[in-house]
Amino acid sequence: MSSFEITGGRQLKGEIIPQGAKNEALQVICACLLTSEKVTIHNIPAIRDVNKLIELLQALGVKVTSEGSSSYSFIADEIDLNYLDTQEFKEKVGALRGSIMILGPMVARFGRGIVYAPGGDKIGRRRLDTHFSGLQKLGAVFTYDPADQLFSVTTKELKGSYMLLDEASVTGTANIVMAAVLAHGTTTIFNAACEPYLFQLCNMLIRMGAKIEGIGSNLLTIQGVTELHGCDHTLLSDMIEVGSFIGLAAMTRSAITIRNVNYQQLGLIPDVFRRLGIEVLRQGDDIFIPQHDHYEVESFMDGSIMTIADAPWPGFTPDLISIVLVVATQAAGSILIHQKMFESRLFFVDKLIDMGAKIILCDPHRATVIGLDRQHPLRGIRMSSPDIRAGVALLIAALSAEGKSIIDNIEQIDRGYQEIDLRLRKLGADIRRI
Repeated sequence: MSSFEITGGRQLKGEIIPQGAKNEALQVICACLLTSEKVTIHNIPAIRDVNKLIELLQALGVKVTSEGSSSYSFIADEIDLNYLDTQEFKEKVGALRGSIMILGPMVARFGRGIVYAPGGDKIGRRRLDTHFSGLQKLGAVFTYDPADQLFSVTTKELKGSYMLLDEASVTGTANIVMAAVLAHGTTTIFNAACEPYLFQLCNMLIRMGAKIEGIGSNLLTIQGVTELHGCDHTLLSDMIEVGSFIGLAAMTRSAITIRNVNYQQLGLIPDVFRRLGIEVLRQGDDIFIPQHDHYEVESFMDGSIMTIADAPWPGFTPDLISIVLVVATQAAGSILIHQKMFESRLFFVDKLIDMGAKIILCDPHRATVIGLDRQHPLRGIRMSSPDIRAGVALLIAALSAEGKSIIDNIEQIDRGYQEIDLRLRKLGADIRRI
């Protein structure tokens, strides 16, 4: 198990390019299972979760070829369905939450899909009901073996259906869309997730021959087709990395340019950081964050304390709540952080308190941060990364802190951030992998 050793308190400088979007990559790579033809995907991040998914598809029989830096081609013309019943398949699926998204394509094209209780971040309950209920409405039969924690879905034929999703699940919507594009008839999905990842997935499927209307909204209409074809697809920049780098610049008093951010797809992210008093300057498709020796949290118009909460898109993404919380620790003013969507994602604040932050954890969903206004720098400590996003939030805190910090369990960070230590060193950070 590896750790990061960080000596904080150094100003950084320069420019950084975000990796391809992790959450989009997991969806569009699974979509390659929908056709026997060649699909080429560009800007794929070299991170643990994506690499594990590619290894899983290769084990299923998908031919994967590197097409140069960050580009891969996928040909799913010889899928080994017997592999679904092996212990190796169970272990690979159980180690990766994103593996759930092979279910829709497998059921749509081959009439059968199996997944086991998936792994991933330990951030509270992340139920799979939306995935299964959507596939059931398309005509799939769902069974669950609690002894093996095995979810099995079979069908003789998928048929289009109207459905109102009980939650706007991103991966649930993706799974249902990928199944519906090969179903007979028309499928209408209301309360669909509409994140940029879904926008990208749907546009990729259209280039493959799918018929989808309402892209970018929460009402999707899909006319099923008999087959899909190959295509080329390029991933967006990872908006979670963009938000992380904005927070990093503010906390470390650094002037940083973030290149090629796909600004139109960032939604509320720049505005939320502006509410913390951070200047986010758009320069074409880049963002420049000037040096901040001081930043002050806004209040609401009636003078009440600023509250930042996550919500389904186009609300503020829950993946950046941890970053916003850390950035608020050195702001002037107080703020209430409300993490609505996951009940265990704020439990990392005990480590920030040990570093000297003033935080009141009200309950599993809410924390009040009393900004230190740079009067009392955070101090370096030894800590462990509980999940991807909290891990990077702690990394940002350590880079701003006085003294040395060690972050253990950095495999969690590596799941979502490509060579983050090497890229930070190019900005001037004192960080090494031990």
